[in-house]
Amino acid sequence: MPKKFSKSHLSRIINGDIELSEAPEKTIKTRLDIALQTKYPQYNRSTIKKYIKAGQVSINENLADKPNTLVTETDNLKIHLPTSNSTPKPPVIYEDNNVIVLDKPVGLLTVSKGDFNPEPTLESYGLAAHRLDRDTSGVIILAKNDQTKSALQKQFQDRKTHKTYYAIVVGYPKLDEAIINIPLARNLKAPTTFQPNPEGREAITQYKVIEQNDKYSLLELKPQTGRTHQLRVHLAHIGTPILGDKIYGKTPADRMYLHATELEITIPKSQRKIFTSKLPESFQNVLEKH
Repeated sequence: MPKKFSKSHLSRIINGDIELSEAPEKTIKTRLDIALQTKYPQYNRSTIKKYIKAGQVSINENLADKPNTLVTETDNLKIHLPTSNSTPKPPVIYEDNNVIVLDKPVGLLTVSKGDFNPEPTLESYGLAAHRLDRDTSGVIILAKNDQTKSALQKQFQDRKTHKTYYAIVVGYPKLDEAIINIPLARNLKAPTTFQPNPEGREAITQYKVIEQNDKYSLLELKPQTGRTHQLRVHLAHIGTPILGDKIYGKTPADRMYLHATELEITIPKSQRKIFTSKLPESFQNVLEKH
């Protein structure tokens, strides 16, 4: 009499009722984040987890929300990234075969923040040779090829470009016109911010008061160096932070009132150009309301 086993399928194999080759293979299951990293090697695991938690991953057309969900090799896994054209293209100030100059709106990033970037950036239109903060508007130049990008970057590094900004600041500078020469360094207590530091990198800003009212001043700013957050830190340091600056100021507003109004630079073919962006109406509105 054949020996009985508690697992009927195993019993049938041992008793010779079915061939061993007919036995079903064990299904191998893998964590969703690990499976996605194999399928999309351009992203690291941390980035993939962010995509999952942001609701941008599907399993067999169903949205997934947990990195540790178990999947098999037969499951259809997809990462759904938003298209870069989900927002209107910024106004074009100038364009040729090598560069494109745009009038950047407030809120648009210049470059992506790491691999995980669920929003459009100016990189959709060219290679960034310099940057404007997310909340800064105005003139920005992008390259259409690596050679042009390197040439433009070298001009910024060698201080052969001339930039002019306008800012509305809270209060009034002690002097109507002056040069701020204060070195800046990263704030180690808040690594994404900067602060005055005698051991920091040289930072020079020239300013001039253009208009004032009972609360604010409109300043023309000509940075001689290009440190990150330079204008924002310098103006806050002298007691007149930019209106709407959420990091270095304390006066809320509908935007940060900093605008890149002019850029002078040499583009390929040795053409010296001056590109300009009109000051937004909101700047004048703020000055007229007070």
